[in-house]
Amino acid sequence: MPQRDGIVKPKTKRSKRFLQSREGKLKENIKNAMIMKGGNSSETVTQALKDIYALKKPNAVMYKKKNITRPFEDQTSLEFFSKKSDCSLFLFGSHNKKRPNNLIFGRMFDFHVLDMIELGIEKFSSLKEIKKSTCPEGTKPMLVFAGEAFDIDNEYKRLRSVLTDFFRGPNVNSVRLAGLEHLLHFTALEGKIYMRSYKVLLKKSGCRTPRIELEEMGPSFDFTLRRTHLASDDLSKTAHRQPKALKPKKKKNVSHDAFGTKFGRLHMQKQNLAKLQTRKLKGLRKRRGGTVEGEEETSLKKTKTDE
Repeated sequence: MPQRDGIVKPKTKRSKRFLQSREGKLKENIKNAMIMKGGNSSETVTQALKDIYALKKPNAVMYKKKNITRPFEDQTSLEFFSKKSDCSLFLFGSHNKKRPNNLIFGRMFDFHVLDMIELGIEKFSSLKEIKKSTCPEGTKPMLVFAGEAFDIDNEYKRLRSVLTDFFRGPNVNSVRLAGLEHLLHFTALEGKIYMRSYKVLLKKSGCRTPRIELEEMGPSFDFTLRRTHLASDDLSKTAHRQPKALKPKKKKNVSHDAFGTKFGRLHMQKQNLAKLQTRKLKGLRKRRGGTVEGEEETSLKKTKTDE
């Protein structure tokens, strides 16, 4: 594809389709995540990346080779891989003496790093250790965040936003009840973040609504919050801004009450009551032709004689 004045011009139809898929859209594509490990990694980090990749499939790309980079110091390699694989989310795992068993959750905006949050693994149970039935691939999970820190602390608020972006899956208009079978629960308590993964079981209850039970299926993590790289408020506003074409248009003279009842207001011209059409009765109607008294008498006599 030749490039002139910073504009890439495709030569073939295949390259044209590729460039069209990368163009800006009103409704963005599903956010893909790239998962990679650094130059030094432990067995815990490697297994944790594999388990998170299993939860995120098929909207994820797993890099098996080691990448010698430090995201908090140099972000060029992350931005390069993000542009190459068209991923707006990333998970980076590393291990060293100063920060053992390290995971970095992050997201991109315009192929540049927007937010990065570093979490340390203190306790980890993999999918293999729990050995329970898992959900099918591509299941959209339900996300639950418990703890006051997610509503008070600014860093925890941004962490909740990053985790929601990472695990929420595709946007759907409706979900059937049997499809709600995966639950991710995040709890912030005493400076730690507990992540648990459950499978939702629908049992018989004797009525129409089923009885719900939760079965832990893994993986489970105990995290501690470490370093953060958060975008400024202005940059986060521009990243979350919606185009005008997607904003719902306001309908004039339409309102709703607290119960959702729809009310409409009609504007009419002033009516002239003198020209108002009233109901017509048979007794008030005028006859078409008037009859003469003599003719009425003769007609009555004829009827009598005929009898």
